[in-house]
Amino acid sequence: MKAMILAAGRGERMRPLTDNCPKPLLQVAGKALIEHHIIALAKAGFAELVINHAYLGQQIEDYLGNGAKYGISIRYSAEIEALETGGGIYQALELLGDEAFVLVNGDVWCDYDFDKIPKVIDGMVHLVMIDNPDHNPSGDFHLHEGRLTETIGDKLTYSGIGVYHPDLFSQCQPGKFPLAPLLRDAIKKNQVSAEYYSGFWMDIGTPERLEFINKKTVSS
Repeated sequence: MKAMILAAGRGERMRPLTDNCPKPLLQVAGKALIEHHIIALAKAGFAELVINHAYLGQQIEDYLGNGAKYGISIRYSAEIEALETGGGIYQALELLGDEAFVLVNGDVWCDYDFDKIPKVIDGMVHLVMIDNPDHNPSGDFHLHEGRLTETIGDKLTYSGIGVYHPDLFSQCQPGKFPLAPLLRDAIKKNQVSAEYYSGFWMDIGTPERLEFINKKTVSS
């Protein structure tokens, strides 16, 4: 099973830290943020990884290389302009193949165990859901008995970790487009399973959150 890390965001909210450094290379506990995901995926047995990038993307390739130092093979999907989440995944499908793959947002910090993520999914998508953080109090999708629904169940937040089947994008065209409408359509068709994750999770979306997580990792 392959995995993909999303790393093409501009990181506007992280400025000025991202003026000359792509957001995935910001340091947490002495390593680039994206490295923590790579190490966790490699530890869980993933051997092939795809990373998309746009803003200052060559820095990411230069820093991570082909993945040999992490015991994993890394291939890159370079975007001339950021294609948003949906468009970025769609462009990378030629590197991901025809089977379901794990998708990870490059700007989250968590201790999720990728050993536990399902290798086979019932439907098009499987999402890892979390309690709603302060910056997303209304949540994203309803979770009820292992499925995401339009209205039934607790409304939780998508963690940025999931398993996706390429067929989710079968009606898409190259270019810039968001992921959320595809997920909502799949939910309507009962094609999205999900799990609740109660461990530590944080969206490293601001300099203050980056400072917090660095202090937390030092203290722990």
